[in-house]
Amino acid sequence: MGVPGTPVDVTTAHSASTGIAGLDYVLGGGLPADHLFLIEGAPGTGKTTLALQFLMEGVARGEPSLYVTLAETRSELEKVAASHGWSLAGLEILELTPPDEVLQPELQYTVFHPSDVEIGQTMRAVYDAVERHQPRRLVLDSLSEMRLLAQDPLRLRRQVLAIKHFFIGRRCSVMLLDDMRSADHDLQFASIAHGVILLEQSALEYGAERRRLRVSKLRAQRYRGGYHDFSIRTGGLEVYPRLVGADYPLVQVDAPLPSGDERLDAVTGGGLDRGSSNIFVGPAGVGKSTLAAQFALAAAERDERIAIYLFDERLRTFHARATGLGMDFTRHIDAGRVVVQQIDPAEVSPGQFAQLVVRGVEEVGASVAIIDSLSGYMNAMPEDRMLMIHLHELISYLTQRGVTSIMTLAQHGPLAHGSSQGAEVSYLADSIVLLRYFEAAGTVRQAISMLKKRGGHHEQTIREFRIGQGGLRLGEPLSGFQGVLTGVPQYVGQSEPLLSSAPVPDDVILGG
Repeated sequence: MGVPGTPVDVTTAHSASTGIAGLDYVLGGGLPADHLFLIEGAPGTGKTTLALQFLMEGVARGEPSLYVTLAETRSELEKVAASHGWSLAGLEILELTPPDEVLQPELQYTVFHPSDVEIGQTMRAVYDAVERHQPRRLVLDSLSEMRLLAQDPLRLRRQVLAIKHFFIGRRCSVMLLDDMRSADHDLQFASIAHGVILLEQSALEYGAERRRLRVSKLRAQRYRGGYHDFSIRTGGLEVYPRLVGADYPLVQVDAPLPSGDERLDAVTGGGLDRGSSNIFVGPAGVGKSTLAAQFALAAAERDERIAIYLFDERLRTFHARATGLGMDFTRHIDAGRVVVQQIDPAEVSPGQFAQLVVRGVEEVGASVAIIDSLSGYMNAMPEDRMLMIHLHELISYLTQRGVTSIMTLAQHGPLAHGSSQGAEVSYLADSIVLLRYFEAAGTVRQAISMLKKRGGHHEQTIREFRIGQGGLRLGEPLSGFQGVLTGVPQYVGQSEPLLSSAPVPDDVILGG
């Protein structure tokens, strides 16, 4: 089966599933059956977990599977399995320890080179086990211990070639694990193996480590290149294939996405375009999140599905603000029309977040996706240099699927005129709505205007708004003012067109 949300089922009859849906998708259906594969990665990257999932998938399919370990003990493998809630029942484990001649130098041979005897004994034990069990899947862990036995790169290369030739015609898919601790590891096996998968791990300045993998070689099968994020969770590896929006079928939607408020829809030219990307820009507390929630609630009232991803707010804050403004999201959440997820910025990688959104669209059927906020998204992953490309592909995917994306973006400072982040992401937006504070008659007020809409006409005016029951309440265009967007307008009209300054009820929570 493919990973949830992928455009096609990529399973093939001639592939050996790894037991990891995302990795099978990256591989184009799984590992080509009956070949030898190299899994490379530093200690701690997840090689053993991947190998166990590969073998357990074989056991689940009724295929005899064998784990040959020169590095881990049976007890250690059982503890790894137990940590994931697995049972190794049905999996054959051959535990080999280095001969005494390796561990005790005084017992080394003097007539023959020690490595000729030591690695020969070890490989004979492996071949005998294969003859007994006739496995369809085999893992050899690890090549580092084989290096220790061989002691010479050429001797080791001959042994790996011998392993490859031994399994020809035996209908067995073989994984060799290599922890890359040898400086010459890359000279040994890449050319011999049918495929090579590289696992990497990096530590950030703060937060959980990030893991990614890359298929650096796979003969005779098309696969998805590049790096793909993955994580190790209870239950094993979870791989998040690199998102390519163009791979998904195009969904055509023409009707606009209205807000439910006549004046707000007038500002946006009848509503947001379906399948468009929209950014609500403004300083902290001006009402961006409330505006996004207003569009979401209006869509939910029309029985549409909404997915909301919170980087800045806690779930409790979201519910408190919505309740204070009279926005009843609870019944829509209970009915499954609205899904709200709080994103922990220290734990989520770009690829993982992209898959969260994909699942929200493909499994929930979301027609609107809200990311609150882009500032939180970018601050959560500051060390990912290709973050803007990740975001570009995510927005392309949403557009391709006919999903209207709404993203909020905070400007720096309450009266900021611009944002470096805004300049970076504005090219991704089909429309930009600007929310501003401005000063008039000794009070701080708020204004809204649509600066950009690729899909057609929109109002060119600037309107004052206030936040109250149900969301934003807009006034008439501020035709009597100039300089509103600078924050310090000049009144040039004949009558004051500002909204009433009547107090908002105490139970209303302002801002967003």
